[in-house]
Amino acid sequence: MDETALSHLYLDYAASAPLRSEALEAEADYDRSPFAGANPNSLHTLGRRAARALDGARRDITSALGGGFRPQDLAFTSGGTESNNLALHGMAEGARGRDRRRRRIVISAIEHDSEIDVAPSLRDEGFTVTLVRPGTDGRVSPDALDAVLADDVALVSIMSANNETGIVQPLAELAAASHEAGALMHTDAAQAFGKIPLALEDVDGVSLSAHKIGGPVGVGALVLRSRCPFRPREFGGGQEGGRRPGTQDVRGALAFAAVTRFCSDGLEARRLEVEGRAQALYDRLCAPKTGILPTTTAQLDEGRLPGIVSVMTRRLDSPTLVLRLDQAGFEVSAGSACSSASLDASHVLLAMGIPREAALGSLRISFDERVGTDELDRFAQELLRIVSSAR
Repeated sequence: MDETALSHLYLDYAASAPLRSEALEAEADYDRSPFAGANPNSLHTLGRRAARALDGARRDITSALGGGFRPQDLAFTSGGTESNNLALHGMAEGARGRDRRRRRIVISAIEHDSEIDVAPSLRDEGFTVTLVRPGTDGRVSPDALDAVLADDVALVSIMSANNETGIVQPLAELAAASHEAGALMHTDAAQAFGKIPLALEDVDGVSLSAHKIGGPVGVGALVLRSRCPFRPREFGGGQEGGRRPGTQDVRGALAFAAVTRFCSDGLEARRLEVEGRAQALYDRLCAPKTGILPTTTAQLDEGRLPGIVSVMTRRLDSPTLVLRLDQAGFEVSAGSACSSASLDASHVLLAMGIPREAALGSLRISFDERVGTDELDRFAQELLRIVSSAR
């Protein structure tokens, strides 16, 4: 490994969290097992053993997910992006197939790019896409959603917690409003799963991603209730209940399940620990006269993910801040890693009503309990120095 990388402090967990030891151990156990490499769809002994292991992973993940979901509701995917794509297309087509009047899809203006960028293809398929905007606190209110709902809406999709600001959405109320209008409800829970308790009892579909909680990259899940209408977009083999065909990655699924079990155990204690470190970082960075402001006035204990600190400054633009911090040994991002090449302001912050010139200087610092207070203090000192020197 590059010695320079060893000296860097990685603070971009919301993009991809470092692999946890539980994932590595699960992968090693699989590699040593007799059924390593066996196709879980085969009828022979090793194939059946692989299938049982895969089913065990489904049980562990859906048990942690809660909301009344069952193991057979879970289809493994390649990650959150594929899960979101499958959900928007498959659930919307399923709803329209049941009721031809339902040709509109409602998503929030702060969704991940894997939903925002699906809009053109949905329009090509005859759907209208409506964006519902959040308030200045970053939350989509039930009233705002209700204002755009009607009997032509097939699907509503609003993320559980935002990947840039960490704002947690009022999911139960949003789902209730969606169902009152006769629409299906999907949520992208990639950032929230394994970090906070989720209220999913009234949600029809959920997207998950393993690498956001320390699992391997390339593994995710789409969880759909059995009653949820769904039209698949890929064919061949019939795996995952026909929702996502192709030979499954048993090794990745077992690693995903292992980190899920770890994150579920002691979730509340871990949440409070990380929340305390995040609040201390906010307090230091956003103290009077530092030139740094939070992107939202919502407090951590009012519904924010514990490990995302979202700030902004007018003194430097985001790419300059990221590169200067990188040179000093700190790895952060300006927002979603999937749009990191863009030089424009974050669509999330603009949707919240933040002026473009302020949003152009945003930073996202993200971590979990593996990053200590002393390390965050060192980072804060360096960021404050960089911003102060730009006066």
